[in-house]
Amino acid sequence: MFTYRIDEDVSLRLMTEEDASELYSLIDSSRPYLREWLGWVDYSTSVQESRDFIKAGRKNYAEDVSMTAAIIYKGKIAGVAGFQNISWLNHTVSIGYWLGEGFQGKGLVTKAVEALVTHAFNGMKLNRVEIRAAVENAKSRAVPERLGFTEEGRIRQSEFLYDHYVDHIVYGMLADEWQKRRENLAAVVVE
Repeated sequence: MFTYRIDEDVSLRLMTEEDASELYSLIDSSRPYLREWLGWVDYSTSVQESRDFIKAGRKNYAEDVSMTAAIIYKGKIAGVAGFQNISWLNHTVSIGYWLGEGFQGKGLVTKAVEALVTHAFNGMKLNRVEIRAAVENAKSRAVPERLGFTEEGRIRQSEFLYDHYVDHIVYGMLADEWQKRRENLAAVVVE
């Protein structure tokens, strides 16, 4: 089972069916907050649907097509982050994420995404990581920007959110860019 310890308080791990109730409670308690940018929130209406989501995620992980992990903060599920659309042929992957409203402002998503990017390049030997975020979703866009991703373009009307379309900004990072960034950060720390 995938578990990635980030620091003393934060880790990523595959969810089990036993997590369904906690996951559903997090979604339900953050519903208005999450609904602004996530089109699936109104369709997550029961613990059973969370259980089905977890089962599908575990199946996709076993088939090597995606990976959905819980962001664990001090022993509690704070949100979800993971790989979508793994292309072994093209050596690419997309990363998606969300965080419960009560866990905002702790740097959890940035830490989780940084760990996922490192795993994608070092562990999975992929060459490109992509993140997409709605143009007006400043918090979500701040994550790839903070991590040094390149803004590559805008996809018009990329997603339908309940009653309107939103454009997405596409961010990309290449393996050699990530390695150079890590080396530069390490050099700054040493100096």
